[in-house]
Amino acid sequence: MQSEALRMAYDEIKKGENTQLFREVVQKIEGRLGPNYGPDPAWADAVDRRAEQRKEKLENELNAYRTNLIKESIRMGYNDFGDFYYAHGSLPDAFKNYVRTRDYCTTSKHIIHMCLNAILVSIEMGQFTHVTSHVGKAEQSPDALDPITVAKLRCAAGLAQLEAKKYKLAARKFLETGHELGNNYTEVIAPQDVATYGGLCALASFDRTELKNKVIDNLNFRNFLELVPEVRELIHDFYSSHYASCLDYLGSLKANLMLDIHLHDHVEILYDQIRHKALIQYTHPFVSVDLHMMANAFKTSVAGLEKELEALITDNQIQARIDSHNKILYARHSDQRNATFQRVLQTGTEFDGDVRAMLLRVNLIKHDYNLRASRKL
Repeated sequence: MQSEALRMAYDEIKKGENTQLFREVVQKIEGRLGPNYGPDPAWADAVDRRAEQRKEKLENELNAYRTNLIKESIRMGYNDFGDFYYAHGSLPDAFKNYVRTRDYCTTSKHIIHMCLNAILVSIEMGQFTHVTSHVGKAEQSPDALDPITVAKLRCAAGLAQLEAKKYKLAARKFLETGHELGNNYTEVIAPQDVATYGGLCALASFDRTELKNKVIDNLNFRNFLELVPEVRELIHDFYSSHYASCLDYLGSLKANLMLDIHLHDHVEILYDQIRHKALIQYTHPFVSVDLHMMANAFKTSVAGLEKELEALITDNQIQARIDSHNKILYARHSDQRNATFQRVLQTGTEFDGDVRAMLLRVNLIKHDYNLRASRKL
């Protein structure tokens, strides 16, 4: 898919002003796409000349604003510089200029605008600590937040948690994203991505009750899931213990997910966690499980399944033992009768101690042996 991706990138970049990225793409193409997709020095030089002229104009305007100490104009001047550098692919300079507007913000909306700009650039730079920091700053002005902005902040926070491999926290942020997001944040995330990221992170980290209450019964998130039927069916099959179908959906999604700009580094981890949860859920209700039947359900060999189960047993995620000769998994259920007796004995011991303590206190008071605090003279 690389050639088609480079062709699309070439066409898209020429609609903008990022000549540095254009040259990088041309270098990657290496003449493989024909003369229409080669270096275009005339276009690049023209864009660079216009950029220098625009930059000089912005500098003169900003210097004039500084001289006259016009606070709002200075803020807008730094914003214009941030937009300029962002359009030309100089992300660190764009970030610096967006952040500089903070000292000239006079309203909560100005602060939120600054934060959204800083978040956008930070995501593109991969600086997710800055994302988390500016999401927090924006959320400190709840009265100035409209539903679309709240949804954008949830998505940004979710991406930051995803990058940190905190999948449960990431799932919660994506699940809290309002349907108002729509196509208002496509420069960062599409609504289909909210469904995919939130659904996979939830499958990998939520228990069965959380999956039902926070995902399946979540009317707001259902709007996102309708956009990606494969993820919707995957979640329902997992919850309904239809593991063969669940694994089929995972398999069909994997190729595209490996190309996803935010998810590609996490696909293997998430898939492993989802599979482990499925194995645990499958074994939980039974006293014994035939490994041949279980291997068929999970589309693997008995030997491969044994290794997976051994790892989960060793990690104390499954309470069981394996009969390797007969290929049967036996659950190690705790002795409920013995546990009940132990709890009764423990309760009796605690009751006896409490009664003795009360009798001692009563006798001390009766014989006037209670301790009185000495008075200060």
